[in-house]
Amino acid sequence: MVIASASIDGSITLSLVAAAHQTGGDVVCILPPKSNLGASKNALGPYADCVKFVMGDAKTLLPKDYSGADFVLVDCDLDDCKEVLRASQDCSNHGKGLVVGYNAFHKGSSWSCEFKTRFLPIGEGLLVNTKNPADHKDTGGGHGHGKRSKWITTIDKCTGEENVYRVITSPVAID
Repeated sequence: MVIASASIDGSITLSLVAAAHQTGGDVVCILPPKSNLGASKNALGPYADCVKFVMGDAKTLLPKDYSGADFVLVDCDLDDCKEVLRASQDCSNHGKGLVVGYNAFHKGSSWSCEFKTRFLPIGEGLLVNTKNPADHKDTGGGHGHGKRSKWITTIDKCTGEENVYRVITSPVAID
């Protein structure tokens, strides 16, 4: 898991540390060259050792050093956020990874339409990468099991929350 952050994001990085602990993955935090590395480590407290910090330009580091990342989290407060999102989507595990942008309200949501993303009004706004079915034919997980999946979106009438469900179906044999 890779996070490209504009500043100290202790709670968000801690969330990735918890997820990495559950999945056996690693967390890499890419910070801009002028960031305060010490403050970032202090924000994580005892969990700072669970994160590999890298100082540099995220749009060049992502495709060069982290092209196999299965999850990339991009701070939309980055000055070159569009370029970082583009680099993340182009390299994310060769089209099989998930790219999420956070703090999307800070830049406005109108520019998100140029990417294959879905805007969700959660927290400060999320951009979630959705793959175009025409780009990647998927048979449900890519493990050769022949299962197909379908995403269903519903809106809760009481709360207004958007819920997304993945329904997996087995292929029907035709005799």
